[in-house]
Amino acid sequence: MKITLGDWLVVGAYFLVNLLIGLYFRKKASASTNDFFVSGRQVSWWLAGTSMVATTFAADTPLWVTGQVAKNGIAANWFWWSFLFSGMMTVFFYARLWRRSEIITDVELVELRYAGKPAAFLRGFRALYFGIMMNCIILGWVNLAMEKILGTALNLPKFWTVVICMAITALYTSISGLWGVLWTDVIQFILKMTMVIILAYYGVQAVGGMDSLKQKLMVLDQARRAAHGGSGSILSFIPDLHSPWMPLSTFLIYIGVYWWAVWYPGAEPGGGGYVAQRIFCAKNEKHSLGATLWFNIAHYALRPWPWILTALAAVVLYPELSKPGADAEIGYIKVWVDYLPGALRGLMLAGFAAAYMSTIATQLNWGSSYVVNDFYRRFLRRGKAEKHYVSVSKWMTLALMVLGAAVSYIMHTVSGGWSLLVNIGAGTGAVYLLRWFWWRINAWSEIAAMLVAAATSISLRTFVHLSGSDSEVFSKTILITVGLTSVSWFAATFLTQPEPEQKLLEFYRRVRPAAAGWKRIAAMAPEIAPVHDGWYNLQDWLLGCLMVYMALFGIGKLLLGPAYLGVIFLLVSAAAGYTIYWDLSRRGWQTLSGEEQSRSEG
Repeated sequence: MKITLGDWLVVGAYFLVNLLIGLYFRKKASASTNDFFVSGRQVSWWLAGTSMVATTFAADTPLWVTGQVAKNGIAANWFWWSFLFSGMMTVFFYARLWRRSEIITDVELVELRYAGKPAAFLRGFRALYFGIMMNCIILGWVNLAMEKILGTALNLPKFWTVVICMAITALYTSISGLWGVLWTDVIQFILKMTMVIILAYYGVQAVGGMDSLKQKLMVLDQARRAAHGGSGSILSFIPDLHSPWMPLSTFLIYIGVYWWAVWYPGAEPGGGGYVAQRIFCAKNEKHSLGATLWFNIAHYALRPWPWILTALAAVVLYPELSKPGADAEIGYIKVWVDYLPGALRGLMLAGFAAAYMSTIATQLNWGSSYVVNDFYRRFLRRGKAEKHYVSVSKWMTLALMVLGAAVSYIMHTVSGGWSLLVNIGAGTGAVYLLRWFWWRINAWSEIAAMLVAAATSISLRTFVHLSGSDSEVFSKTILITVGLTSVSWFAATFLTQPEPEQKLLEFYRRVRPAAAGWKRIAAMAPEIAPVHDGWYNLQDWLLGCLMVYMALFGIGKLLLGPAYLGVIFLLVSAAAGYTIYWDLSRRGWQTLSGEEQSRSEG
């Protein structure tokens, strides 16, 4: 693809804007680790929520979506659409609890919730496990996607692709902390969302328009059925439950087990990672709930269709990419290279850079917060001045940049990285959900869950060869891992002593979880008004899932037809959204002490 001087000037201007934002927030972010990692807890819901959306809008995501749609159709997106159940649970059950905890990282919760050496070990282990190992896997697959994009489009060497893009991101992230990440995320989200919509338009036009696209996909469907059997369509939103790639058993795993049992970045059961970090930075509980709600609406309902339309166009334009063994992920890049007008190529290149940088910036800041706040400060260098920890945080950001670049060299596919994370995190979700609402959970519960989940996943991948198709093997792997992990952590809970009453009481007073699972502890804190909101939160959770799924499918039907169904789905979505708003308004959006209210309004 030919890139002109004007295109490079557009890209250069984009990089310059990001660096200027980093410089603008340099002083504000350097006062303390609280400012560097959670922006002084003064962030509005729309900024925190948009940053979450921008972070999950990585350079790898449209490539992965294209690869999956090319192989298995629109319904292949249930791999991540099913996580909406977890995301909405975070909105209504957990966001306000996270905000009340007043911590810097979700790992810090360990020593707020648990006591003694097991808690200290767990906090330090999780800090390094998630901050370095898991974080570098994510950095590696995002780097790999960017290498594919620039390598395919511009024939750039792999080394310089990683070094240039990541170095610029690490520079503004290390000097501006989360403040810089949040505000660059807003600009990056607007840019990349605009460009993927434009690319989808030109991709569909290259096929001959929407009607022509649907007709040609129907022809391809007939050819696939003749070759492989089955009755599913590439345009179907629900998978053919008799298909080999997602039989009924696999689909039930997705919607019944997968979303609550598996730890996955951005969709952690109960919240966590950078989602929790954005919750911590919110002004108050109302803003924390609003941020996570906006994130789930934008992430699942508003953003997918431009990717899917481009993927469908790529299936028609490059039928060879649907063949076994082909790298279908590059179809998205090929549509850009072959069909986007020359005047827009520089903006599209900047858009891909934005998608890459928003994710990398968050991962660097988030990973650094774990290593510095929960390991270095907690175990290696206590009692130092805040400037010392901020300085170490900046150097740690740069160190993670180097490690992430190294990991990308041993990865082969984006989907391979996703699969690895899903398998390692399978089975741990129940502990993360229940630790807030059941006093009996202790540090050994989490330790057992993490160790058994990792050991089982690695064993199944390395030593055990399960029979069946890939989807059947996936289902069996999830069920076995979740089953063994659940039995192990449940047994560990009752074979070990509960946490000391004083620690449980401290946690209950600060976080104020629902009293149902804390009756014994709640009785020791009569000054805390017991919270009984579980039923209302359950209703809002179900309505939230209905709202987003109806919006997702409604937009899809407006685009692909029939349009009347799209209108009906969107009306149902609006009704569910209004009911949620009415319920939250009736119950009150937040519960703040006078001191917290004054601080949030100040």
